[in-house]
Amino acid sequence: MDWLWQLDGSILLWIQQYIRKEALDPFVLFLTNLGDAGWFWILLFAMLLLFSKYRKIAVTGFLALVIGFLITNLCLKNMVARIRPYEVVEGLTLIGKRAHDFSFPSGHSTCSMAASVVLFAKLPKRSGIPALTLGILICLTRLYIGIHYPTDVIVGMFVGIVAAFCAMQIVKTEKTGNFSEK
Repeated sequence: MDWLWQLDGSILLWIQQYIRKEALDPFVLFLTNLGDAGWFWILLFAMLLLFSKYRKIAVTGFLALVIGFLITNLCLKNMVARIRPYEVVEGLTLIGKRAHDFSFPSGHSTCSMAASVVLFAKLPKRSGIPALTLGILICLTRLYIGIHYPTDVIVGMFVGIVAAFCAMQIVKTEKTGNFSEK
């Protein structure tokens, strides 16, 4: 397992050296902050609750967020107790604020994938594809800023996808039309 963690650290250093650009930092920080405590996805699902046509999707999304939170933040993070990469990878610089919990798996990635997969699966492509794209971008920002290892993000994404499919099975929503229809 040590080889995997070393590879994780090497990937982060490579990102820091070859992908990070000072001009991109504010945009990446903006994107990554959309995932803070799931506020963006929670707000989006709360807005969807206002429209009867989208209530089941909103309930499904909320359920996916809760399932992902329970698995990631309450169980896995505390069981694995992985230290954040910026604390142990020599030469890695964190962009933004320090986290106060464990690193594995990424809660931002779990939350973003849980929400965006529900939206992708249940909304028309013109709404679902941008939602999924945003979810994936939020996951990638966690690597860019140096707050998560690649395996944290990959497992977080996987847990989020599983949470989304579990929620969809529980709620059994149908795909809806576009937002402009009444």
